[in-house]
Amino acid sequence: MCDEFTEADVATRREGGLNRRQFAALGAGAALVGCAGKAGSAGEEGSDLRERMVSITTEDGVCDAFFVHPSTGRHPGIVMWPDIAGLRDAKKIMARALAAEGYAVLVVNQYYRSSPAPVLTSFSDWRSEEGKAKIAPMREALSPEAVTRDGAAFVAFLDAREEVDSSRKIGSNGYCMGGPFTVRTAIAAPERVGAAASFHGAGLVTGEPDSPDALLDETKASYLFAIARNDDARQPEQKTKLREAAARAGCEAEIEVYDADHGWCVPDSPAWAPDEADRAWKRMMVLFGTL
Repeated sequence: MCDEFTEADVATRREGGLNRRQFAALGAGAALVGCAGKAGSAGEEGSDLRERMVSITTEDGVCDAFFVHPSTGRHPGIVMWPDIAGLRDAKKIMARALAAEGYAVLVVNQYYRSSPAPVLTSFSDWRSEEGKAKIAPMREALSPEAVTRDGAAFVAFLDAREEVDSSRKIGSNGYCMGGPFTVRTAIAAPERVGAAASFHGAGLVTGEPDSPDALLDETKASYLFAIARNDDARQPEQKTKLREAAARAGCEAEIEVYDADHGWCVPDSPAWAPDEADRAWKRMMVLFGTL
């Protein structure tokens, strides 16, 4: 999986990312990327955004998720898939920044079959032996079939919300292990999902029949595949195979290797690279502008 760094990788990144104190300060009032609006509770007056935890019934249970959107109007819906550390403060801040751009953003707890969020409080928690042991069985439940079922449920949830403009297409974005889940969301609801963005995604090209690249022709979405330079070094053929698959499927796809390492878009990752994260964010804004 993409989230399994070598010890050498980790050692080179010890100075990167935000420590917990810095991240707490950021979460209190600053935007991570883009221009975040002021978040408020569902009943608070004078806020640019509204946010709350919601429950979504799926075929496999009840998923808890974070839902944030502009306080007025109807907006394109976005399904956000977290990285291996799951739904936590980092993802909520990223969702607020995206919502402030005019989207209704649903950040899902992909581990809902096993535990409510937060499963871990930061990416660094997963780097511990305890964190890895905790996550391992939860990952096993995330089969391609399970993720596709979930994607259908999440799209249906957004389409039923009064805050979502159902006359426009839905988008999806995902980080690390969530990258290929964006493709499976597009597979789950091809008539509804119009754009998907994968950032340092893993498992996009596996060589298996159910590999996301092999299934692009089952979707009707446009794509952004933002690849980390060290992921590209490990799997240099990935970008070429993605381009070939998109061409066969007739999908518009922007595929680029960024000058940053795996995890660069996520602020509590050791590889966080703000400049390249901002560049990737801007490309996602162009993609989602087509919804």
